[in-house]
Amino acid sequence: MNKFTIVDLYGYRKYHYLKRIIRRTLKMEGVKASYFTLILTDDAMVHELNQKYRHIDRTTDVLSFAFEDNAKLEYNIRQLGEIYISIPQMKVQAEEYGHSEIRELAFLTVHGLLHLLGYDHTLGKEQEKEMFAKQELVLNGFKRTKKTQTNGD
Repeated sequence: MNKFTIVDLYGYRKYHYLKRIIRRTLKMEGVKASYFTLILTDDAMVHELNQKYRHIDRTTDVLSFAFEDNAKLEYNIRQLGEIYISIPQMKVQAEEYGHSEIRELAFLTVHGLLHLLGYDHTLGKEQEKEMFAKQELVLNGFKRTKKTQTNGD
């Protein structure tokens, strides 16, 4: 059974729909026994983590720390890792892209979860195409996160 925890350090509170998004992503990927944590936080924490672990001195929207990157670990349940999402960055991007905060937060969640599952769009066009197609497949499965032809949701 898949288990995950959502920790809202930011106080955003408007994320109830993410459970369905996460379950759909895990089902699509055939993941049946996993655990991970999704942390909703602010720019300062994401900036600090980005600098400390990636040596990039700026904030970003989502960071994924995949425990499975360490090949020495073995568990009966997949310990996927942690996803950190900057709520302020999410809000800015939703406005920039002309869609709802619901769509942007769902996108960042799926994006981070796919990274935990081993996808990496930075490895080339083919990997990017595959990862982004999977993101859209999940998001377009729900009315509130489906991409519309207009700029609104």
